[in-house]
Amino acid sequence: MAGRRNLAECLSGEWSEAFWMFFSPRTKSTVAEKENPGSSLRKRPERRAESGPAPRTLPRGLAPPWAPAFPHPPRVTQAAVTAFEREVMTGARPCAAEKRRARERGGGGGGGGGGGPAANAAPGRERRLVEAAGGMSGARGAGLAMAALLLAASVLSAALLASGGSPERGAEAEPPRDLDKKRHIELKMDQALLLIHNELLGTNLTVYWNSERCYHCLLQALVNVSGSAEHGKPSIAAAAVSTQHGSILQLNDTLEEKEVCRLEYKFGEFGNYSLLVKHVHNGVSEIGCDLVVNKNPVDSNLPVSIAFLVGLVMIIAVCFLRFLLSLDDFNNWISKAINSRETDRLINSELGSPSRADQLSGDTQSEAWRPSAVRLRLHSMDTFRGIALILMVFVNYGGGKYWYFKHASWNGLTVADLVFPWFVFIMGSSIFLSMTTILQRGCSKLRLLGKIAWRSFLLICIGIIIVNPNYCLGPLSWDKVRIPGVLQRLGVTYFVVAVLELIFAKPVPDSCASERRCSSLQDVISSWPQWLFILMLESIWLVLTFFLPVPGCPTGYLGPGGIGDLGKYPNCTGGAAGYIDRLLLGDDHLYQHPSSTVLYHTTVAYDPEGILGTINSIVMAFLGVQAGKILLYYKDQTKDILIRFTAWCCFLGLISVAFTKISENEGFIPVNKNLWSVSYITTLSSFAFFILLLLYPLVDVKGLWTGAPFLYPGNTKV
Repeated sequence: MAGRRNLAECLSGEWSEAFWMFFSPRTKSTVAEKENPGSSLRKRPERRAESGPAPRTLPRGLAPPWAPAFPHPPRVTQAAVTAFEREVMTGARPCAAEKRRARERGGGGGGGGGGGPAANAAPGRERRLVEAAGGMSGARGAGLAMAALLLAASVLSAALLASGGSPERGAEAEPPRDLDKKRHIELKMDQALLLIHNELLGTNLTVYWNSERCYHCLLQALVNVSGSAEHGKPSIAAAAVSTQHGSILQLNDTLEEKEVCRLEYKFGEFGNYSLLVKHVHNGVSEIGCDLVVNKNPVDSNLPVSIAFLVGLVMIIAVCFLRFLLSLDDFNNWISKAINSRETDRLINSELGSPSRADQLSGDTQSEAWRPSAVRLRLHSMDTFRGIALILMVFVNYGGGKYWYFKHASWNGLTVADLVFPWFVFIMGSSIFLSMTTILQRGCSKLRLLGKIAWRSFLLICIGIIIVNPNYCLGPLSWDKVRIPGVLQRLGVTYFVVAVLELIFAKPVPDSCASERRCSSLQDVISSWPQWLFILMLESIWLVLTFFLPVPGCPTGYLGPGGIGDLGKYPNCTGGAAGYIDRLLLGDDHLYQHPSSTVLYHTTVAYDPEGILGTINSIVMAFLGVQAGKILLYYKDQTKDILIRFTAWCCFLGLISVAFTKISENEGFIPVNKNLWSVSYITTLSSFAFFILLLLYPLVDVKGLWTGAPFLYPGNTKV
């Protein structure tokens, strides 16, 4: 913002105004706490007829943050608004307005003779742009280029982020009424301005707010609005409201604590809204609440939509090109065109020779079109891993501050919640595939066990010592170090699953097609000891979660605590999972800022990578092992592989439906990343089998897609 403001100071007149109008939508914007509800006045002409011509007051709500504070402006009419005041209303710098007025009075400000101000304003403005930007008064070309670049960037930003547009000039000119206070509210991302107009005489109101995603939450006080002192002159208060999800607003009488009205609405980012509270006389005197849009919000999701459409168009174009290349007639035409051009080049070149012509003949071209050798790696698995890694990097670096690229506050799924379990699933598949290859090369189990233990130890040490979020709290000390973590969980999960497979490892048949004993469930039956161990682990998770007594909390509690469940269990975040971590590790060694603090305002430490959740991550990795066994046991039978992927996808999906009742919060065991609930791993495993169901025939069987660009990061050792 500071860079943009310094740049705007270098611009004058209309350039500064256009710059701020276009660059304001997705950045922080400052608006007055009590702004003019322009469109609402125009939509109700009968009110203006009753009150007569409304006096006009100089609004400061649209002034940028760096505008100087003026004393309380006098009431003026439309004709009395000066040019300087219009500059303040539109957000231009006062110094820029003074320069423009001086230039207009001076006949163009040194722009040369004749032509008037309109003809000479542009050259003078360009010279001042160049002087302010770089101090080079003679570089007119650089000034023009800079101005054009700024204008292009402004138009692009406006097209992408401000589709709602700025308010009309008529709305800006309409004055607000009863603006006896002038405080600024700084809107951040995912916020809108709400003006509450209380027309109830002598009745103070308290506005309560809550997000519709906050399940059974206590309403939070948003702002207090004093009662109107005079009929027709409402008392106005302003507040910033969240735009990430739908909002629940409830207005109560402050003295009687009685509900006045209640409404649900989805506010738009950087929008300006007015909530009009007044008596409605329709035979029965009652209080009505009307929501009016003063300024349309911006479409902050437009860049994501455009990026998705561009990617989709590129995928379609690549697929169409590969389809053309698969046609023999098109290949022959391309080959003839290339060969004819090469022949002409050799004939016209002095370096052409029979030997060189032989090297560049059509035989080389036909060699390029030959199918490649059989792949030794499963590129579909590498592509899946690359998708998870790219999503992980994008999410870890903020994800553009969009809510769906952040972890869910408690129950539910977002894009960020897909990354970790998919990576665990792929790790399980890689464990079986790589371990089978290493054992076939003659490596002893004891030596392989040492490698497994060493890799797990490194992962845990790196997670505790190097990648530790408690560094943000100050120098690392063992009194505050976070013990659980992502790498720690990966290390423990890898060790348990790899050792389990190593103990019960069996030779894999070359092909089930050539062996009659290979039944339709060979991949499951051959792993019955491992499955028995996994079912025992899952039983332990269920018993501890639903039957372990937790002091001060109901048995089997799966809620977030805080203000959830109407504030009955504020310190019960995570139920048994949180209790076990706090009991065995201590509050200081857990994650101090869980995602539940966003909506549920929890105050106790809770670690989403805790001890109890590690059990389900082991189950998730073993489901990945099962996918690897399917690929290896039936490697020559594409149909059987796809049938098994489909069966596992449907089976795990039905388990998720039974646990969740297809509901975010109403099921027996909701999908919850913080708890790593059993429904969470079955849902994400079902998604993983579905992705492999698509990628395996597309990448490894048909070769319609190489997996790029996801193949390259997924092919590296991480």
